[in-house]
Amino acid sequence: IGAWCFADHVGPAAVTEERGLDVGPHPHIGLQTVTWLISGEALHRDSLGSEQVIAPGQLNLMTAGNGIAHSEEATGRYAGELQGIQLWVAQPEDTRHGAPAFEHHADLPRIEVGAGTATVLVGELEGQTSPARRDTDHLGVDLELGTGQTDLALVPTHEHGIVVLEGRLVVEGHEVEPGMLAYLGVGHDECRITTEGPTRAMLLGGTPLEDELVMWWNYVGRSRDEIIEAHRAWTAQDTDRFGAVGSPLPRIDTGPPPWGRTDG
Repeated sequence: IGAWCFADHVGPAAVTEERGLDVGPHPHIGLQTVTWLISGEALHRDSLGSEQVIAPGQLNLMTAGNGIAHSEEATGRYAGELQGIQLWVAQPEDTRHGAPAFEHHADLPRIEVGAGTATVLVGELEGQTSPARRDTDHLGVDLELGTGQTDLALVPTHEHGIVVLEGRLVVEGHEVEPGMLAYLGVGHDECRITTEGPTRAMLLGGTPLEDELVMWWNYVGRSRDEIIEAHRAWTAQDTDRFGAVGSPLPRIDTGPPPWGRTDG
């Protein structure tokens, strides 16, 4: 959907002060991670030296570029339910080989919409623009809705999708629940959502990505050779490319990609 290329619904799960997501240091290339919680707290560490707790209503955005490593951990202070979503955005050619970066946003634009509130994580909706970095023309919005009808203005040259985290909704005559994604192709200038109770969902959108992506494990590239090269660097513990994460968790390794070397 636009440059959005991956969505991981996290939880709901019970965490303690010392046991949380427990995702040890691992690598990324060619993508941005967009992390958003609707309950709980988590601690982000990365090879740039970032150490940032994220809570509901806050955004962590990490840009991998040519290479970065990070971990997601317990905070040492929060115990309770944890739920959220981590999304990936494929970086375009002019930034995907660039330097890695990290940013945290504690204050994001909120809009009152039909049956609730929309928070603009990335991009622009109804005149409200997120301060978060955006390398392509894409949109990410959290929808916190009650019972009723919500009409959202869309950019007709974008394609869109809706991911439900809690509750259920109806869009274009189709019921959407957690574990499902509703896809709206280009040509829509409005989206009507109907909800019959408390619902949390993500609206994603963007200009259709023309590049053909190659994705494997934690890497987003344009060829298998790029993925092989990155994974060799991670396996060799190449800190020039991926740096080092000051995490108490063990780093994550895996075997090589399931293909041989190729020219394209």
